[in-house]
Amino acid sequence: MPTLLIVHHTPSPHCQALFEAVVAGATAPEIEGVRVERRAALAATASDVLASDAFLLGTPANLGYMSGALKHFFDQIYYPCLDATQGRPFGYYVHGGNDVTGAVRGIEAVTTGLGWRRAAEPVTVTGEPDKAELAACWELGATVAAGLTA
Repeated sequence: MPTLLIVHHTPSPHCQALFEAVVAGATAPEIEGVRVERRAALAATASDVLASDAFLLGTPANLGYMSGALKHFFDQIYYPCLDATQGRPFGYYVHGGNDVTGAVRGIEAVTTGLGWRRAAEPVTVTGEPDKAELAACWELGATVAAGLTA
């Protein structure tokens, strides 16, 4: 059974709402035959990544960059997973107070270096998430998960 790994750093209620929407989409009843694993960014390991077929990443934008927790995740898994995970699909969401540009740039740089393939457009949110942004997160989760059944 293919596995979707959701790696997230969820320190705020807004990040939690986005995370929950992504999980709801990825685990929608109409998507069958996909195992969805959730790991906090500080707990996710190279073994988790190697055992997964696709990835969803979630982070706040902190001080103009992805969270230190997500950066730590990438630092831990980069070389152990570099060759084995090239071409695997991924998606991501970012929440910021007013700007997410640096976080997006950082995630794009690392995932490009890993050779991962973006399977859906990222969801970026500033301020309190509205219904459309939560729906976009649901769609992000569903799209990446459903891609594993094709």
